[in-house]
Amino acid sequence: MRLICLFLIFWITPGFAVSAEPPIRFGLTAVILTDNIRFLDKWSQYLEVKMGRKVEFVLRRSYQEVMDLLVSGAIDFAWICGYPYVQTRKPESLKLMTVPVYRGAPLYFSYIIVPHNSPYKRFSDLKGKIFAFSDPDSNSGFLYPQSLLAKQGAKPETFFRQTFFTFNHAETVQAVSEQVADGGAVDSYIWESLAAIKPEVTEKTRIIKKSPSFGFPPIVSGLRVDADTVKLMKSTLENMNQDENGKALLAKLKLDGFGDYPDSLFDGIRANLKAIQRITPDVLAVTN
Repeated sequence: MRLICLFLIFWITPGFAVSAEPPIRFGLTAVILTDNIRFLDKWSQYLEVKMGRKVEFVLRRSYQEVMDLLVSGAIDFAWICGYPYVQTRKPESLKLMTVPVYRGAPLYFSYIIVPHNSPYKRFSDLKGKIFAFSDPDSNSGFLYPQSLLAKQGAKPETFFRQTFFTFNHAETVQAVSEQVADGGAVDSYIWESLAAIKPEVTEKTRIIKKSPSFGFPPIVSGLRVDADTVKLMKSTLENMNQDENGKALLAKLKLDGFGDYPDSLFDGIRANLKAIQRITPDVLAVTN
């Protein structure tokens, strides 16, 4: 069965009193596996209890769609990728709020994967082959492999025979496992999560390169959201590991928790983007 993301907007009506204020809208992207409605239901209810307001999860296929909603003020919070986070916005429309902690640190990697029975052992072996990217605004699924090419003075359109976007890390893993692509770039967190719940998919792939560590995809707040709401959401997420319900939700997310980290956590992503800009000057500017 193919892995799919369910892209929908919904809210859950809990059995307790909540504020009559408009619901808090929280954007999600392919930085997590979002095909479990029951889990999102439980997480929404948990946040509603803590926030005293309805919480709607808003799911979109691409990072750009979620970023557009955030910039326009249509959503209040979003779990995005580090690549769109470091891109320059004029005027600025979002702020770093909290960062997931995964396996003891707020870090993750990009994996370059190939089919398990593939003869390819190095990234360079994929020259002239078909390569699957995850999303044009993905650090692990697009920016990092571009940076590898930039170091060689190459670009995707000249290095690979063909490329395509899956707009979903799980679908990239699927494409490589089914040998629709000769290789692909994916988020280590998603690959490892799939390995735990659908090993029959990841076992058909092999990791041939692991990137340096990067700041884990952050949760940001829109600048239009009032400070008290931001403060309460931040504390709610960062204290999930302090109660049993929160711990159960974190276990489903395969996270240790959420924490307060500096913007400099994403300097590695900024460095990659600047390296690519030397080869392709028209890519989006990076914040300092």
